[in-house]
Amino acid sequence: MIVIDALTKRFGSREALNRVSFTARDGRVTGFVGPKGAGKSTTLRIALGLVRPDAGKALFDGQPFVRLSSPMRTAGAVLNSRNAHPACKARDHLLALAAVNGIDHRRVDQVLEMVGLQSVADRPTGSLSLGMSQRLALAAALLGEPHNLVLDDPLDGLDPEGADRVRDICRSLASQGRAVLLSSRKINEVAQIADDLVIVAKGRILERTTVARFIGEHSRDSIYAVTPQPDQLKAALATAAGISVTRLPPDESCPPDAARFRIQGAPLASTASILAQEGVVLYDFQPEEVSLEQAYKDIIHGRGDMRP
Repeated sequence: MIVIDALTKRFGSREALNRVSFTARDGRVTGFVGPKGAGKSTTLRIALGLVRPDAGKALFDGQPFVRLSSPMRTAGAVLNSRNAHPACKARDHLLALAAVNGIDHRRVDQVLEMVGLQSVADRPTGSLSLGMSQRLALAAALLGEPHNLVLDDPLDGLDPEGADRVRDICRSLASQGRAVLLSSRKINEVAQIADDLVIVAKGRILERTTVARFIGEHSRDSIYAVTPQPDQLKAALATAAGISVTRLPPDESCPPDAARFRIQGAPLASTASILAQEGVVLYDFQPEEVSLEQAYKDIIHGRGDMRP
């Protein structure tokens, strides 16, 4: 289990973290999501002993990372995919890490297979693509069969096959009772992997929830309508109980004589019936399901005042 407890950090006059707290639980994948500059990497670097906090603490299975007797067996981490010497072969890089940390050398070939790097294991790491370097960094994090795994933007630079491998590894580790914490700017990527969700912006936690609950609470169904009779549309729906009508900014798809609306709070069929009875002309009228990404942006803009 990974516990982040009231982490606070300033860099000069800039507040990077303000009492950031959450728990990445055993048997769960926790997505740590926020826009660039939100404080995700700072939080992870503090947790791994690379940055000293002004206040607060981070614990892996009850211990600070710097006090772990066997760090690679307790917490594996990927913060930088380009951390191997460029002239060192991929396999040799892993063998050196295994030797220093008292890990059986046979584990090296196991993790190379897990991340799909057997075919390039004898190539210098400097010749590897960004995606392959990401896989190598993940292989290094898995060497000690850690109980906790920390990944910073693990899908960055990966092709679809590589991304699927990372997802499968994360889900497999969680199913074994391990804690997986991964950060990302992209909530759609995280939602494919994570059980729990922590949203951060401007160094503050905005929401702690599950992926399923977030989708249920923040996604909403609405109707998209385009009409050359905006006043008539609003008047037709003005007395309908529970219906809200929002005029949207014009865009290139909207005819110059028309206006765009989002209608919420009523089924498609009954809304269409009301507008038909009032003779409202419609150029477009269709259900609109607000995406997970849009719900995430609404949270960030509404409470974090930042753009992803």
